[in-house]
Amino acid sequence: MPELGIADRMAVTLGDRLDPSLSTLFDAVPEWRVLRAAIRDAATRHGTSERWECALAALPAATPSCIAVGDTVDIGAADDLDTSACARLSTALHELEPWRKGPFRLFGVTIDAEWRSDWKWRRIAPHLTSLVGKRVLDIGCGNGYYGWRMCAAGASLVAGIETNLGHVAQHLALQHYTNDPRNSIVPLRFEAVPATATFDTAFSLGVLYHQRDPQEHLARLRPFLRSGGELVVETLVADPDETLLFADDARYARMRNVFAIPSSRALLEWLRSAGFEGGRIVDVTPTTTDEQRRTEWMRFESLADALDPMDPTRTVEGHRAPLRAVAIARAI
Repeated sequence: MPELGIADRMAVTLGDRLDPSLSTLFDAVPEWRVLRAAIRDAATRHGTSERWECALAALPAATPSCIAVGDTVDIGAADDLDTSACARLSTALHELEPWRKGPFRLFGVTIDAEWRSDWKWRRIAPHLTSLVGKRVLDIGCGNGYYGWRMCAAGASLVAGIETNLGHVAQHLALQHYTNDPRNSIVPLRFEAVPATATFDTAFSLGVLYHQRDPQEHLARLRPFLRSGGELVVETLVADPDETLLFADDARYARMRNVFAIPSSRALLEWLRSAGFEGGRIVDVTPTTTDEQRRTEWMRFESLADALDPMDPTRTVEGHRAPLRAVAIARAI
């Protein structure tokens, strides 16, 4: 059989190989191959797919002697690979940059991602209802870092939704060694996924402010959750009595695709309007340049470049520096 290209690998690996688990989530979709075709088309159109394909093909064969998930997702030990194979691994993983979420360590190679995602998880985890045996939906899941944390907390399956195919390629690299069907990614826009599954818990982390209609995003999440299911939303928030709205050509912290930053009060009202009850803010934390920063694995602009150099409490556009809140609510 000829070697599959990145488009087919995304379609087959995330469609056929994980189909037995995903079909239970999307059992009302007449033909899963319709979604596979969309995945293949999207990957084929992407300009860097050849680089990803080469990077994935260059991953050295290895069986990890251990897999441990804590603050760092640790796959394999350093002595599982010889020096040459370890160097090839590091080179291949660098070809999948930028790594936004992490940290990871593969066979002793530490991926210091832009975000210390473990810090965010520490802020969220104490407030969650138990994930043991739960089916979880993770919107905007990135490369699946949080999916590994959710699985370690006992989730029976995590279905991630992610449009950035670079993140999906990183997930494929990790799954090359873990081959764990509990943590899967559907590389499609959330709006393209039929609301045919019932989940116990849903996460929308760092997604809401990128939505042109954030209230519609929350309303769309409701049919994916069983009655009483838990929704966790992490988002930028504004001052207590102010919701910031941005025009298409405006920027926040150098980001073009920010459309609305709610006040905490508005966020809770949006959740109520979308069919959730018991909404509460469980954490509000400023984002610092220790938590989000440029690294060897993410060499582009990061938070420090988005803050006013004379007043780091403001963005370069004059807005308040990023403040992030975690809200939790139950589906009615």
